Amino acid sequence: MPHIDYYFSTISPFTYLAGNRLEEIAARHGATIIYKPFDIGAIFGRTGGTPPKDRHPNRMAYRAQELRRGAKKAGLPMNMQPAFFPANGAPAAYAIIAAQKEGGNVGALVQNVLRAVWAEDKNIAEDAVIRDCLTAAGFEASVADKGLFTAADTYEANLEEAITRGVFGSPFYITDTDERFWGHDRLDDLDLHLSGKL
Repeated sequence: MPHIDYYFSTISPFTYLAGNRLEEIAARHGATIIYKPFDIGAIFGRTGGTPPKDRHPNRMAYRAQELRRGAKKAGLPMNMQPAFFPANGAPAAYAIIAAQKEGGNVGALVQNVLRAVWAEDKNIAEDAVIRDCLTAAGFEASVADKGLFTAADTYEANLEEAITRGVFGSPFYITDTDERFWGHDRLDDLDLHLSGKL
C-alpha cells in the first residue's frame, strides 16, 4: 500500500489551494497519509528560503498573480489580504496532531483551518476558531485540549524531520519511495507517480 508523508504549514496559501486533491489522489490509489504540520518560518530560515515580508517586490507581485490564478483554477474563494496573516499557526497545528491520534477526517480539518485563514478572515491562533474547525470536521472540540505538550513536541520533531528529508516549503509530499513533490501544482505529478506513469 503506498504511503504519503504530507508536510505543510497551517498558514500557507499554496497549501490552501491544494484543497482536498491530496485526499482524492490517496483514495484513488489506496494510499495512506500522515499529516505533518511544521513551522514554515523556521524552515525558510534553515533551508535558504525568504519569508514573504522580506522578498523583493517583483517576487511578491508574481506571488499575488499566482495565488489569484490558483484560486480561480481550484474554484476556491480567497482573500488576498487576510485579516490574520501571518497568524501563529502552532495552536492549530497542535490540534491537527491531536486529532490525527484520535482518528477521523484529518484532511477535512486541515482544509477547515486553511480556509479559516484564507477565505473566512479568522484567526487560527484563537481557541474558538480551532474548536469550530474541529467540530466542522467531525471531531470533538475537546480534542484541542488533548496532549498539548506531546503535540508541541511532535510539531518541533516534524520540523527537524522535514529538514532532514529535504523539505523546504509548503505543501510538500514525500512518498514511501522517497519521491518528493513540492507545491499544490505538483499534485498531478504525484498522481502520475502513484499510477506508475512517472
